[in-house]
Formats: sequence, C-alpha cells, structure tokens
Amino acid sequence: MSNLSTFCTCTNYKCKLHPRNHDKGCAPCIEKNLKTKELPSCYFNLFEDADKRKSDGFEAFCELVQNSKCKE
Repeated sequence: MSNLSTFCTCTNYKCKLHPRNHDKGCAPCIEKNLKTKELPSCYFNLFEDADKRKSDGFEAFCELVQNSKCKE
C-alpha cells in the first residue's frame, strides 16, 4: 500500500485503477479520466454531496461546485 498517496480520498477499492490494486499510484486513474473526459473521484470527494452526482463528467462537477459546500 506504499503507492497510496496520503491525499487519496477514493473509497472505490473494487476499481481496478484504485492505487491499492496496483503499483502505479494515481496515473492509471488520471489517464482513464482524461480519455473519457471525466474527473477522478478525489475531486468530487471534496464536496458534501459527492455521492449524489449523476456522473463523473465535467458538467456534473460544475453542478456540484455550484450547488454544494466543500467539506471542512
């Protein structure tokens, strides 16, 4: 688990791209999200209502930023 960044907030441990499941850190997740034009969960997890989002897309993130509060 030494490849897990101290700032990682992702709890989707079943995801094959989660840093717990390989030795490449966040790079595979970032690469996948760039290809699919989405944002990683760690960005959404900054907000209180992240679990209510419709998708991981840019539009969903913008909506979350506008309508939710940052976690303290």
